Amino acid sequence: MRFLILLLLCCGIIVPLQAQETFPYNGVADERSGQHAFTNATIYQTHDRVLENATLLIKEGKVVAVGASVDIPEGTILHDANGMTIYPAFIDLYAEYGVPAAKAVGEQPERLPQMLSNKKGAYAWNEALKPEFAAHEAFVPSEKAAKPMRSQGFGTVLSHQMDGISRGTGTLVALGSGRSHEQILMENAAHFLSFSKGKSTQNYPSSLMGSIALLRQTYLDGEWYKKFGHEEEVNLSLEAWN
Repeated sequence: MRFLILLLLCCGIIVPLQAQETFPYNGVADERSGQHAFTNATIYQTHDRVLENATLLIKEGKVVAVGASVDIPEGTILHDANGMTIYPAFIDLYAEYGVPAAKAVGEQPERLPQMLSNKKGAYAWNEALKPEFAAHEAFVPSEKAAKPMRSQGFGTVLSHQMDGISRGTGTLVALGSGRSHEQILMENAAHFLSFSKGKSTQNYPSSLMGSIALLRQTYLDGEWYKKFGHEEEVNLSLEAWN
């Protein structure tokens, strides 16, 4: 089934305000009403109240009416939504849904300070820098976790792994019950940053000033790598950062 997800932050009957035009318009005037009707759709009014073959009427971005028998005014732009589902929902932009929790990649030495990362491979020298982590590659949906979020009015979340200073990219996903393939809406949707080093076992950074300094240095390292890095080394973290 194809899903038409309308992210409606406010539902109900809203009377639009008419703005007065005080300047002439240079061009072909668009006299259309700005009113759209999505017909023949499966519409969720709430997370557990479903209407079949229903119509959603929107004017200037606001919901005017929804139901099985909606009067459609003349001039309304029609959209046949047969086979589609319309689900009103909020977006949670800071979530960890479907993404596994981070684990330390090694142990801190008992006596000497740990200067370099324990992570194997051509990655950043500091464990708190993980721009190469891509949440969509590790995303696995969970109906048990998604159901309570849907009941609270959420239909989409921006998920990432909450660990590290550079946390990698988050993925925008739907809170549906299908496979990962069907729920991922945007793979690399955002780069998440923090001032907390998380699971890193390295001593540095140990303060807010150190975290800011590490971020500033990474921006500089990224610029250097973009210009000269491939002549000197391969750094998968800086490639992902850029």
